[in-house]
Amino acid sequence: MKEVEIRRLLAANLLCVFAVILTAVVPGFFWEGFTVLGTHLAWLCICSVCVGTVNVILHLVLKPNHSPKRSSFAHKISRFLKCCIYFFMSCIIFHAIIVLYGAPLIGSVTETFLFSVLLSTFTTLQCLCMLGPNTHAWIRVFSKNGATSIWESSLQITTVCSILGAWFGAFPIPLDWDRPWQVWPISCSFGATFGYVAGLIIAPLWLYWNRKQLTYKSR
Repeated sequence: MKEVEIRRLLAANLLCVFAVILTAVVPGFFWEGFTVLGTHLAWLCICSVCVGTVNVILHLVLKPNHSPKRSSFAHKISRFLKCCIYFFMSCIIFHAIIVLYGAPLIGSVTETFLFSVLLSTFTTLQCLCMLGPNTHAWIRVFSKNGATSIWESSLQITTVCSILGAWFGAFPIPLDWDRPWQVWPISCSFGATFGYVAGLIIAPLWLYWNRKQLTYKSR
C-alpha cells in the first residue's frame, strides 16, 4: 500500500512540475514578447494561478486526507472562506517578512506582493489543500515526527525547499554583476520555483528510499 501511495504522490508531483514548466512556455504562443524574465510580474501571476489550480484539482481528485465524515454545504462554504482568508493572510505575512529581510518598503510594493503570492502558492496553498484551515494540524505536521502520512511528509519537504530556495535566491541581488535577473524579485522567485520543483521531485524519491523505515501513527 505504501508503494502504491508513493506512486500516486509521484504522479501528482510530476503534474505540478509540468504545470510550472508550461507557465514558462505556453503564454509565449499567445502573448508576443512574453518571457519569464522580461515580463516577470505577469509570469508570477500566471504561475501562481496555474500551480494553485493544479494543486486544488489534484486534491479534489486524489483526496489524500479524505475524511469519512460528511459535511454540510454550509460547512464547506465556511471552510472555503476560511481558506481564502488564510491564504490572503499568508500573502500579507510573507510580504511583511520579505520587507523585514531587506526588500523595498515602498518602491516595489507590487513586485514584493506578487512574489509573496507565489511563495504562498508554493507553501500555504498546499497546506490548505491538505490540512484545511486547521492551525493545530499545521503545527503538528511541521513539528518533529509530526507527519501521519506520505502526503504530509511530502508537504514538509516541498514547503521547506520552497522557502529555502527563495532565501538562497536573494544571495545574488547585492552583487555588482549588473545582470537583468538580479532585479528584485526575479532571482528570489526563480529560487523559490526551483526549490518547489526540487522538493516535488525529491519528496517521492526520498520516501521511496526510506519506505521500509517509515512508520506513521494516526493522531
